[in-house]
Amino acid sequence: MHVRDQLYIDGKWVDASKKGSIDVINPATEEIIGKVPIGSSEDVDKAVAAAKSAFETWSKSDINQRIEALNALSNAFKERGEELAQTITAEVGTPIGYSRVAMVGTPRVVSRSYAKILENFSWEEEVRNSLICKEPVGVCAFITPWNFPLHQIIGKVAPAIAAGCTMILKPSKEAPLSAFILADILDEIGLPAGVFNLVSGHGSDIGNYMSSHPDVDMVSFTGSTGAGVSVSQSAAPTIKRVTLELGGKSANVALDDADPVLVAKKAIGACHQNSGQTCSALTRLIIPEGMNEQICEIIAGKNDSYLVGDPLDENTRCGPMVSSRQQTSVTEYIQSGINEGAILISGGLGMPDGIDKGFYVKPTIFANVTQDMRIWKEEIFGPVLVITTYKNESEALSLANDSVYGLSGGVWSASNERAIEFAKKMRTGQVSVNGGAFNVSAPFGGYKLSGNGRELGTHGLEEFLEIKAIQM
Repeated sequence: MHVRDQLYIDGKWVDASKKGSIDVINPATEEIIGKVPIGSSEDVDKAVAAAKSAFETWSKSDINQRIEALNALSNAFKERGEELAQTITAEVGTPIGYSRVAMVGTPRVVSRSYAKILENFSWEEEVRNSLICKEPVGVCAFITPWNFPLHQIIGKVAPAIAAGCTMILKPSKEAPLSAFILADILDEIGLPAGVFNLVSGHGSDIGNYMSSHPDVDMVSFTGSTGAGVSVSQSAAPTIKRVTLELGGKSANVALDDADPVLVAKKAIGACHQNSGQTCSALTRLIIPEGMNEQICEIIAGKNDSYLVGDPLDENTRCGPMVSSRQQTSVTEYIQSGINEGAILISGGLGMPDGIDKGFYVKPTIFANVTQDMRIWKEEIFGPVLVITTYKNESEALSLANDSVYGLSGGVWSASNERAIEFAKKMRTGQVSVNGGAFNVSAPFGGYKLSGNGRELGTHGLEEFLEIKAIQM
C-alpha cells in the first residue's frame, strides 16, 4: 500500500489543512493500492506563496544550476526506473513494458533534453536599437492527467525549471502516486525550497482555484477539452497565460500508393498504445476503397490476437481502462457504434475472454464508419479503431480534417515527398509520415479544440518565457 499522508510545500512535507484522503485503485485488480491527501484552497495558497517567494531567487539562478538539476532529475529516473514503472502500471494499468519505455524512459530523456537546450539557448538578442530579453514568466500552476502521469508532468516541470519558473502541481486523482515519487526526487537532488510544490486533491475543489489565483502567472493544463474550457474561464479574469493540451480524434491516412499490409499492421499499435488511452492516438483509419477488404481482414486478425490481460505480464499488449467510469464510457461507445450501423469486424461488448475482474474492454475495430456516427466524431479514449474509405485524395483530406480536434495524424505513401505534402494540408499539430517515430525535441500540441501552446523542445521552453524589449 502506497500511503502518502502529506503535501510537499516550500521544500517540506506538511500535513494538509483538512482531513481526508483519496483512494488510488489498481484498475487490473480493483483493489485499493494507495492513498493521497485531499488538498484545499488553503493548501494552494500556501504553495503559491512559497512559489512566489522562491521565484525572486530562482528566476535569477545560474543556468548551470538549472542544468545540474535537470541532469540529476534524469539520472534519478534511470536509477528509480523500475520503481516508477511498477507504480505507474499499478495506478494506470499500463502494460509494464510500455511503462518502462514510455512512462519512465520518455520523461528521463525529456529532462536531459532541457539540460542540453540550456547549454546553447540564447536569452538575449539585438534587433536594430533594441535588446530583446527572454525572462521566466513567473509562478506556474500545472494540472495534469492520469493517462501518462509522469510524462505529462515532466513535459511541464522540466521546461519550467529550465526557464527559471517556480510551480505548483496538482496531479490526477486517479494516478497521483508517481507525482509523489517525483517530489521525493526533487527534494533529494536539492531543488531549492518553493521551486516545486505538490498539492493533491479534486480538480473541482482546487484545479479551478489554482487557475484563478491572482499570484499564479501561468496555468498549463492537460486533459479533456471540457475541463480545459473551465480552466481557461477561471484564468481569464487575471489575464494569465494559459496553455492547453486537450483531446484528439486523429486521422491515419493511407494514400493510394501505400503498402496496405504495412498500413494494416501498424494501425493497431497506433490506436491501441497505452490501451487506447492516448490523446494523440490515431483512432480514425482512412483508406482507399480498393484496399478496404485486404486491410480490414489483416486488422481484424491482428486485433483478435492482440493480447489483453495482466499488465504485469511482459507479453500483455493491452491493459485495463483506468477506472470503472472509463470502462463504462468506452463500452457505451462500442454499443453506439453497433447501434448506428458500423460493421463490427473485431472485438465488441463485454469483458475479454478469460478475464473476470478489472476495468477491461475488448480492443475493437469498426469498418464502414460514416461521418455522422459518434464513434467517428467523438474521442473514445479506449482501444477502439474506426475505419472508413475514400474515392480520391481530395476526399481523403476532407475526411482527415473532418474533426473539431487537431492534435496528431499519420500519412502512408510509397513517396515521402507525397506524404509530406499531404501532411502539410492536415489541420493538426503533429503528423507521422510512414511511421516516423515520436521526437521529444519536436513541439507537441494541437489545433482547434485540441488546445493551444506547445510542449517539448525549444518551443516548449519558450512557453515559459516572457519577452522584453529594451530600446537603446
